Amino acid sequence: MKYRKRIYYTEADKALMWDRWQKGDSLHEIARLFDRHHSSVRGILERSGGIRPPERRRSSRSLTLAEREEISRGIAAGRSLRSIALRLGRSPSTISRELNRNGGLGSYRAYAADQAAWDRSRRPKRCKLALNRPLATAVARLLRQRWSPWQIAGRLKRSYPHDESRRVSHETIYKTLFIQARGALKKELVAYLRRSRGMRRSRHHTQKHGTQGQITDAVSIRERPAEAEDRAVPGHWEGDLLMGSSNSQIATLVERHTRYCMLVRIDSKDTETVVDALIKQAHKLPRELYKSLTRDRGKELADHKRFTLDTDIKVYFCDPQSPWQRGSNEQINGLLRQYFPKGMDLSGIHQNKLNAVARQLNERPRQTLDFETPAERLQQCVASTG
Repeated sequence: MKYRKRIYYTEADKALMWDRWQKGDSLHEIARLFDRHHSSVRGILERSGGIRPPERRRSSRSLTLAEREEISRGIAAGRSLRSIALRLGRSPSTISRELNRNGGLGSYRAYAADQAAWDRSRRPKRCKLALNRPLATAVARLLRQRWSPWQIAGRLKRSYPHDESRRVSHETIYKTLFIQARGALKKELVAYLRRSRGMRRSRHHTQKHGTQGQITDAVSIRERPAEAEDRAVPGHWEGDLLMGSSNSQIATLVERHTRYCMLVRIDSKDTETVVDALIKQAHKLPRELYKSLTRDRGKELADHKRFTLDTDIKVYFCDPQSPWQRGSNEQINGLLRQYFPKGMDLSGIHQNKLNAVARQLNERPRQTLDFETPAERLQQCVASTG
């Protein structure tokens, strides 16, 4: 077997890796640039959890390589430390400390001393969660409840607006999870994130594209009333199917104004079964809280006219391959993958289990709601309509 020569990545190579990673390239695509296996690139990116390290800079007060070379030349010429310091415009004590750190008069070498100083400068400040154990414990508890770092940070800021010691940024939480050297949050907590990967990926890495069917007499989303478009009033919902293995699925519904979600058990995705289940669910809500439904063009809602006749709820359809037009529903479907991973058989899940998951999601604070919860917002709407 022929082995390839070991490669040592330069700083320029690593910068290229980070550039491509941030643009959304996969590990395999980046590794092909260097004719390497993807694990070779992963080792570089994984050290900082997929988060690009900030560029290192020297302090303007530090000795430069040129100054260290001048010190070396001064020693070789037999000059005193005071005369070397005067020549460089430095304090004699600075020159003395430099020599003591790097072997003394007889062993001082400018390049080795400069590299040693660069290596010693790696003194990362301990993160806030490592220094504040009660705060780290609170963050870990909320992560186990499947709150996102954004939700945790926002809710803490809302709860303790004047107490900096009881707040932490979402970025600090992510970094502490992905960079285990910080030693504040256990690696196992990554499993509670919406995406339980070992390191962060670029937001450009992937985008979902659903297959769209042909719907007869579909009313375009462009005809949806303005009050639904700007989320001004409650009652306008988005819907979709969350797919599992063995042709299993769950119907998901999200209210645009409050982000309140409901989950419905579906035995089959044929249009009769789906429409029957949605009609039954719609009759559980007050008419003021269910005025319209926006869906993609999947064939499971081909019988949308029957749904409208039975419920008096208008149905609007997104443009083909435009999942962002149902942004709230796409967000919820992503969160649901924490509970129902891709490839899981959803057919045996009881409605009570779905209700419990929906309740947990509705009790998680949302940034778009100023870190109130969907349940709190819906309760306000019920109180105002009552």
